[in-house]
Amino acid sequence: MLIERGTAGVLFQVCMVWVWRETAINDLFINEQIRDREVRLIGENGEQLGIFSSRDALRMAQEAELDLVKIAPKAEPPVCKIVDYGKYRYEQARKEKEARKKQRIVELKEVRMSPNIDENDLNTKTGSARKFLEKGDKVKVTLRFRGREISHMSQHRHILEDFAKSLEDIAVVEKPSKVEGRTMVMYLSAKKTN
Repeated sequence: MLIERGTAGVLFQVCMVWVWRETAINDLFINEQIRDREVRLIGENGEQLGIFSSRDALRMAQEAELDLVKIAPKAEPPVCKIVDYGKYRYEQARKEKEARKKQRIVELKEVRMSPNIDENDLNTKTGSARKFLEKGDKVKVTLRFRGREISHMSQHRHILEDFAKSLEDIAVVEKPSKVEGRTMVMYLSAKKTN
């Protein structure tokens, strides 16, 4: 236990506690960082070598001039593999990059209209919504009411229904139209093709 003098002349009691903390790059433990008593060892060619003490496994990896990497820390006993760590990390990063490329993030696009929209404007909005849906995005169709238009909201619900009907070949209504404050909102998403 140490006692130090603070900046304002106040004594602080500082407790010295040593906490063993294993540090690893990319959450992988390598070589001397592996502190388990026994590990299941996989050879450099992928063959199961059996259960060894971590010291013996590390010695075998050093004899092969490679690294010992813990690949499954939650297993009982933990699984370690003899590999070239730099090459292994490169391959893992490449696999993660490929997985991210194949991943598709669905965005929510919004199409805004007013209750007194003309037919040609409605067709233009329908065309832009169709493009969004073909890309795989979801579409939020918003009908905005201003001033006295708000008293006739229920009369204009057909605009959203017509909008959904014109896109029913590629879209499904995810959430039907509902009133949110001064707007009426409907959500469309692309049809699933199996």
